[in-house]
Amino acid sequence: MLNPSARYFIPDPSTWPITGSIALLCMASGAASWFNGWSPGKFILFLGVAILAYMIVGWFHTVAHESESGQYNKQVDVSFRWGMSWFIFSEVMFFAAFFGALFYMRVLSVPWLGDLEHKLLWPDFNATWPATGPGIKDPFTPMGAWGIPAFNTLLLLSSGVTVTLAHWALIRNDRNKLIAWMFATIGLGLLFLACQIYEYGHAYSELNLKLTTGAYGSTFFMLTGFHGFHVTIGCIMLTSILFRCVAGHFKPDHHFGFEGVAWYWHFVDVVWLGLFIFVYWI
Repeated sequence: MLNPSARYFIPDPSTWPITGSIALLCMASGAASWFNGWSPGKFILFLGVAILAYMIVGWFHTVAHESESGQYNKQVDVSFRWGMSWFIFSEVMFFAAFFGALFYMRVLSVPWLGDLEHKLLWPDFNATWPATGPGIKDPFTPMGAWGIPAFNTLLLLSSGVTVTLAHWALIRNDRNKLIAWMFATIGLGLLFLACQIYEYGHAYSELNLKLTTGAYGSTFFMLTGFHGFHVTIGCIMLTSILFRCVAGHFKPDHHFGFEGVAWYWHFVDVVWLGLFIFVYWI
C-alpha cells in the first residue's frame, strides 16, 4: 500500500489560467487602444486589471484550500520552489530586455546619430542623453533622482525589511507580529504606488514628459510603468497572504506560500534599485 504522504498531488482541471489569459488580453489591447486615441480602451484596460486581481485572489484561495487540507507533501513543496524560481527568472529576463533597450539607446544609438554623417540629416540634434531622438522638437525636463524617486527607493527598501521581519515572526510562530509587519509591508507598497501616480501627473503636467516624448519618454514610462504594475501585483499577493495569516494559515515549518510572495517582493525591490540608478540617477 502506497504511503499517502509519498503521493504527488495532481490538481483538478482549472479555469484560472484562461481567466488570467483573458485579463492579460484585455489589459494589452485596452492599453494599446487607449494610447492610440481610442478612449474606451482605458475601460478595457481597467476591466483587465480587475479580472487579473480576481484571478490572483481566486487562484490563491484554491491553492490555500488544497494546502490547508493537507494535500501537499515535501515533493510538491520542491516543485513549487522550482516553479517560483523559474517564474522569477523569466521576470528577470523581461526587465533585462528593457534595460538592454535603454543601454542600446544611451550608449550606442544616440552617439551614432550624432556622428558627422548624420549631422547632415539632423543638424539640430544634440547627441547627449537624455534625448528624444532626431526629428522630435517638443522640449521636456528629465525626471530628477532626488525627491519622489529617492523617497520611493526608501519605501521599497523599507518594505523589504518589513516582509523579512514578518517572515522571522512566522518562523517564531508570533502571529501578532507577523500580521503587523505584513500590514506595514502592504502599506509601504501602496504608498509607493501613490507616489508614483503623483510623479506621473507631475511629469505630464509640469515637465512635458510623456510616453510620446521620444526615446527618453518611452523608456522611462515603459520601465517604471511595468515596475509599478509588478508592485501592484505584489500588493495583491501580499494582501492575499495577509488574509491567510489572519485566518491562521502557515506553520513555522510549512509556509512556502508566504516565502514565494516574499521572493517576488524582494525581486521587485532589486529591480527598483536598478531603475533608480540607471533611469533616474545616472
